[in-house]
Amino acid sequence: MLVGFDKADDAGVYRLSPELALVQTVDFFTPIVDDPFTFGQIAAVNSLSDVYAMGGRPLSALAMVCFPEKGDLEILQRILAGGLAKMMEAECVVLGGHSVRDDEIKFGYAVTGTVHPDRVLANSGARAGDRLVLTKALGTGVIATAIKKQRAEKAWVEAATAAMTHLNKRAAELAIAAHGVHAITDVTGFGLIGHAREMALASGVALTMTAGAVPLLPGAAECVRAGHIPGGLNANREFAECSAEFAESVAPELKTLLFDAQTAGGLLISVDPHVADDLVAALKHAGEDAALIGEVVRLRNPLIVVD
Repeated sequence: MLVGFDKADDAGVYRLSPELALVQTVDFFTPIVDDPFTFGQIAAVNSLSDVYAMGGRPLSALAMVCFPEKGDLEILQRILAGGLAKMMEAECVVLGGHSVRDDEIKFGYAVTGTVHPDRVLANSGARAGDRLVLTKALGTGVIATAIKKQRAEKAWVEAATAAMTHLNKRAAELAIAAHGVHAITDVTGFGLIGHAREMALASGVALTMTAGAVPLLPGAAECVRAGHIPGGLNANREFAECSAEFAESVAPELKTLLFDAQTAGGLLISVDPHVADDLVAALKHAGEDAALIGEVVRLRNPLIVVD
């Protein structure tokens, strides 16, 4: 075992030979959008993301489905079709899966990929002096909550859906090719602060972030101001806020969004400062979102400073 659960990394890594290791992960959740096909896409993107975050290439997947006994099978068909579409885009083969009867719909995948044992990009490699790059804007959690309350504007839904159905495949490929990336994690259920905390603890470093540099999805701040706060955000804040210090100038809604639980979020990349600008430029040239949001510093207390 090269990577296990001791440092809260994105996926497990098991070495098969000196030149080959398996990357394994699993993820599933309840619908966060109304359209079944889109939900299937989002679930697939979210499940694949952990393999990309380890520097791996997804190879195969097993679907996991919870579905009501008397549910409309056309809905299930659309969910599976959406997931398959993204798996095909990722060139990841769906080998089969398992289903159980459940009053609440749930869907996701167990994904297996490969990586060279010497090229694993764990969350424990960040070095003091590195720059931090974020590849997707924040806000899917609060926007999804607004959707459930039927308070989300069309433009917000479209932007959030576009982000959640976008694979991290190309962003990961460019990061791997940069030859200066030391650590990657994807920003998902624990929010930006939560996953940044995991990277800092695993690497034995501290982080600084510039609040104004963190990209937000359209409508995200409005959702916070309107009180569309999901339970996951509050749980993240309760758990991780003790690790962070915020300047008085940080807007309350932005501070809140730094804890927002993301679905199919982007990558947080710790990269050598000499290649950071080139990586951001390459990501943007490829049509990826990318922003320099902070840097890695020597271990100190507090672990994360946002100014």
